[in-house]
Amino acid sequence: MKKSLLVISMMSVLAITVVGCATKGDLEKVQSQEMLTSTKADQAAQDAQAAKAAADAATLKADAAAARAEDALKMAEEREKIADEKAKIADEKAKIADEKAKKADDMFQKSMMK
Repeated sequence: MKKSLLVISMMSVLAITVVGCATKGDLEKVQSQEMLTSTKADQAAQDAQAAKAAADAATLKADAAAARAEDALKMAEEREKIADEKAKIADEKAKIADEKAKKADDMFQKSMMK
């Protein structure tokens, strides 16, 4: 009885050991899954780098566009100042011309009275 119990327990241990061990096919399957996962991770890293490069390029373009817009705004402000100055000068010239015309008219009126 002891021998049969010992034999049965040894057979059970052997069966559990054989079933519990990984086969060569299982190892190859795990290795292929690991390689696939590694490949996917590498691709994801490359995609992330490409996305970062694209974002950096977009940032540079946006900065350049903002700088151009700022320059255009400054130029428009300068042109507005110049236009205002020219309008002032034109108003002053018109005022002087009106004064000269008034003086000439006054002189004409005086000469007509004599």
